[in-house]
Amino acid sequence: MSAKPATDDEAEPKKKKGKLGLILIAVAMLAIGGGGVFGLMAAGIIGGHGEEKKKPEGPQLVKKGEADPYAPPAKEGEGEGGGAEVESEGGDEYRTAYFTFTDDFTSNLKGSDSMVQASIACSTRRDGRVLQWLAKHELAIRSQLLGILADTPEDDATTVEGKDRLQKRMTAAINNVLIQKEGFGGVDAVYFRNFIVQ
Repeated sequence: MSAKPATDDEAEPKKKKGKLGLILIAVAMLAIGGGGVFGLMAAGIIGGHGEEKKKPEGPQLVKKGEADPYAPPAKEGEGEGGGAEVESEGGDEYRTAYFTFTDDFTSNLKGSDSMVQASIACSTRRDGRVLQWLAKHELAIRSQLLGILADTPEDDATTVEGKDRLQKRMTAAINNVLIQKEGFGGVDAVYFRNFIVQ
């Protein structure tokens, strides 16, 4: 066992392996550090230099007890004697506002001699812009809802399950009109105030 000193040829590969390892470690640390900085900037923790965060677009949900900045003005006779609207502590955390279409809907039913007459309302938990848009585009919405009623078979108009499907189709149709006209839907549900099949 001789202790022979390493030749220059044997020492050179060890030096190259050591340098390569250091370079790889340095590159990995730069990648991790850069990713961390990018993540902090994306989260808005660093950088930004006073940029304002964008407000969400479209009508916003209104919590119970909060003022609605877009609430339609009270109609004559509303708000007298009763004072402010009273909200409960329980249930849904957002207030619900309702819109009732001015006239009843009357249509033939699909594949039948029967007719349907319905008084329809809808609800939203969003701010008053949705109510304003419903009034503004009532004619376009009425047209869509009459088309849906005319495409409804009599069986769907006389069963609970069928009426439920009809309400969902109507909700989607109203939202589609509002999206097309205003860029945002916001209607949560459709309700029948009366529903008569003859």
